[in-house]
Amino acid sequence: MDQRLSGEWRGWRAAAEEALYGADGFYRRPEGPAAHFRTSVHASPLFAVAVARLLCLVDEALGRPAELTFVDMAAGQGELVAGVLDALPGDVAARTRACAVEIAGRPRGLEPGIEWLAEPPEKITGLLFANEWLDNVPVEVAEADADGVPRLVLVRRDGTERLGEPVAGAEAAWLERWWPLSAEGARAEIGAPRDSAWAAAVATVERGLAVAVDYAHRAGARPPFGTLTGFRAGRECAPVPDGSCDITAHVALDACALPGARLLTQRDALRALGTTGARPPLSLASTDPTAYVRALAHAGAAAELTAPGGLGDFGWLLQPVGIPEAALEGLEGS
Repeated sequence: MDQRLSGEWRGWRAAAEEALYGADGFYRRPEGPAAHFRTSVHASPLFAVAVARLLCLVDEALGRPAELTFVDMAAGQGELVAGVLDALPGDVAARTRACAVEIAGRPRGLEPGIEWLAEPPEKITGLLFANEWLDNVPVEVAEADADGVPRLVLVRRDGTERLGEPVAGAEAAWLERWWPLSAEGARAEIGAPRDSAWAAAVATVERGLAVAVDYAHRAGARPPFGTLTGFRAGRECAPVPDGSCDITAHVALDACALPGARLLTQRDALRALGTTGARPPLSLASTDPTAYVRALAHAGAAAELTAPGGLGDFGWLLQPVGIPEAALEGLEGS
């Protein structure tokens, strides 16, 4: 009998791995993630424009190399990498090697010059950009029992949960360091696999910058009951590991950060890259109505990308590799 259909109890990491990336997993479905949830990439072309500006900053810091690589991690249907290429100045675009990294097959109609890869290339000179990738790296979930002991949360294919054995070893050490639990019912996602995944991605960058953008939280402000959830057809839903929905959890980006990293909000990052929600002057409406409408739409899109309580609160983790700190001047974090 198929173990997936027999009520097998498993940790959330194994269950989500199969549900998302298995043979019939959510991320192998032909419609792509955009059919189920909306990211900054889908919210406005201004996001790709800002990333293109960031790539140009990296290009300058690298001394304008003969080949500048842009890697779009978890590329979906390739929307971001295509948008970045379109937004680059011609001389930069001509030197750019564009790579989309995705588990699903290459989408139809994608520009032929964009490489479609299962893993990022090695020895990157340029920018590796991971927008909403780490939140889909599966992790174990822990919950404190009546005695305050963190235990692994086990789950069946239908989403039913129960508590398993106490968390031990490296997972217990991660919890103690980054997300301690004691009160009964308190939950956490054990982010060690994300730390490792991010370190491996950064290791592919020989010179340049690696950036992770995601739903995030930091020590001192962790959600008391965790963040594990699902998305299906544009709506948040219960996280059921049967392949029918996305399964995601916010990222402890401070745990992922390597020495020299900077952490900031998307709002601050995009404003530093020239994306603001400032409305055009009303006087423009009478002198150039078409330009006013265009500028107003631009401001509205920028406002959504930088909105408090929404996309603007996303975390940006910037990890420079072999470039001077002054190269990121203006992108200030803490």
